[in-house]
Amino acid sequence: MNVPKPVPAQTDNETWAGVTYHISGELVPQLQVELTGTTVFFEHHVLLWKLPEVKIELRKMKGGIKRKIAGGEYFVTKAVGQGRVAFSRDAPGQMLAHHLKHGEGIDVREHQFVAATDDLEFTFEMVKGIRNMLLGGSGLFIDKFRATEGDAIVWIHGNGNVMEVELDHGEQIDVEPGGWLYKDPSVSLEAVSAGLTAGLFGGGEKLTWNRFTGPGRVGIQTMFIDPAEAKVDDQSAVQGAGAASLLRGLMQQ
Repeated sequence: MNVPKPVPAQTDNETWAGVTYHISGELVPQLQVELTGTTVFFEHHVLLWKLPEVKIELRKMKGGIKRKIAGGEYFVTKAVGQGRVAFSRDAPGQMLAHHLKHGEGIDVREHQFVAATDDLEFTFEMVKGIRNMLLGGSGLFIDKFRATEGDAIVWIHGNGNVMEVELDHGEQIDVEPGGWLYKDPSVSLEAVSAGLTAGLFGGGEKLTWNRFTGPGRVGIQTMFIDPAEAKVDDQSAVQGAGAASLLRGLMQQ
């Protein structure tokens, strides 16, 4: 059976579907895209820099209201025009591109999508219960990209290093719930749990993982950063800074 292998981290002057792009940076990578008439859409907070001639517009998501209620994005932004634009996420890791031929697709873990050419279908699926393994939530969103109007590109960010394994038909791999990054639509996903005990008088624990069954590819990230947890940490940091400032003010009086 195949085992996960590292995905190359750097790309320069790569062209697909009429778009040339560059991926550089060893810690927090940058994706740079050359726009020559092709529109690229992205999550608004990943924009790093752009040339002035590149215009930014909104793109409404299909089924966006349902996703917004669940804490996702209602709109994505898109870059239009001639010029260069760059993206990055505020986390160490790897940026990688998926080249999709007409009719192909890729399923991506929520909040890992960076950008994509505007000629593909972007939907999502909520898988109930999987997020319970992580933070006790109600489910996990999977972003689904399909090249319905020709060849397309999807760029995603993986935390830490990214590994990929190609599963043959019926082959399986168990991945820590926060570890998987993307999969081919042909790969099925299920939750598997096992109880662990420490003997007659010992306590018990439950170990849970995601089981993927081929055929197709599965991407694995070596580090998981939960967006909800990071947001809580940011809020705690702001509150902590505010409390420290107030304390300093009282001491100076």
